[in-house]
Amino acid sequence: MSTTDAVTFWDGLYAARPAPTDPRPNVRLTETVESLPPGDALDLGCGNGGDALWLARRGWRVTAVDISAVAVERLTGLARSHGLDDRITAERHDLQESFPQGAFDLISAHYLHTPHDLNRAVVLRTAAHALRTGGRLLVVDHGSTAPWSWNQDPDARYPSPLEVAAGMGLDPAAWTVERAYAPRRIATGPGGRKAEVTDHVLLVRRTA
Repeated sequence: MSTTDAVTFWDGLYAARPAPTDPRPNVRLTETVESLPPGDALDLGCGNGGDALWLARRGWRVTAVDISAVAVERLTGLARSHGLDDRITAERHDLQESFPQGAFDLISAHYLHTPHDLNRAVVLRTAAHALRTGGRLLVVDHGSTAPWSWNQDPDARYPSPLEVAAGMGLDPAAWTVERAYAPRRIATGPGGRKAEVTDHVLLVRRTA
């Protein structure tokens, strides 16, 4: 799938959904980050913007990126309406082609799955190198298929968190895996539909 097709896909996906006025953050983000001191955060694939808003409310300076201009424009408006536009910068990036500038204390990549070509290992390795010493990369992937997912491939395979970590090829002298686990939760999809899903959670810390 070309970049143009990918942009059309994600713009269409977000445009077809009502724009939330106060989107909720991902639970794996809140449970992981709530005890950390605020700093500079990067939200890869910001979507509706719930994670970026939650972080900004807790004092983080957030760079939020998405391939969809619709998502980026919505988040820019939400940040302004919630009085957080001084803490959130929303940027459009195709991570296959460009990566945000800067160094970060936290980088969050939640459900960075896509039907178009994306070398996730390269993107995540680039993210790990964008961490300051002591900074953390939180990668949360789908570990199961929700009934409302755009990907209903019955043969879909979900790499484990340790497989994702291995694919990044990071030097263990400079990065360490702090957590790698697969918790379950009850998720709520469009229209309030609920289902049990599995998350694959990986937390990597830069140590040098």
